[in-house]
Amino acid sequence: MPAPPSVWNLANALTVVRLLLVPVFVVVLFVDDGDSAPWRWAAFAVFVIAAVTDQLDGRIARKYGLVTDFGKIADPIADKALIGAALIGLSILGGLSWWVTAIIIVREVGVTLLRFWVLRHGVIPASRGGKLKTLLQAVAIGLYLIPLPDPWQWAAHIVMAAAVVVTVVTGVEYVYQALALRRRAAE
Repeated sequence: MPAPPSVWNLANALTVVRLLLVPVFVVVLFVDDGDSAPWRWAAFAVFVIAAVTDQLDGRIARKYGLVTDFGKIADPIADKALIGAALIGLSILGGLSWWVTAIIIVREVGVTLLRFWVLRHGVIPASRGGKLKTLLQAVAIGLYLIPLPDPWQWAAHIVMAAAVVVTVVTGVEYVYQALALRRRAAE
């Protein structure tokens, strides 16, 4: 049996970089109370870099057999920290309605708790819908970060509306999967 991969690997390093970029992103977003176009572009750039590391770390871990327990725990924490910080930051600045932020954060926390609740019975893998949800959230946040002229703000609203719908639908799917997993385990 091959030795487990070291926790000190490229995939985990990218996850740690993403975690470290979260406070950098928040600071850059709030420079000049979020009203400076150059600083909004900088916040967008930091967000994009962090989001790209999310795609890279998973691919690298799977391709090169670098999946570790640390990565399994730290990766979703880093993802939720980045998305949560962006949503909360945009809501504080008045660019995004708090109800949108609340729906997404409640769903993310709820699904995480569901996964822990059923962990000893099995794993609920990420679905295509969950991956679409993540993509839509990232694109929508990116559009909200960019200092778009008012007529173009509709694009951010449309993508965020789609992200909220997919977020809710996949959240309900996870509840059904968790209940089915628990039911099968009880039988």
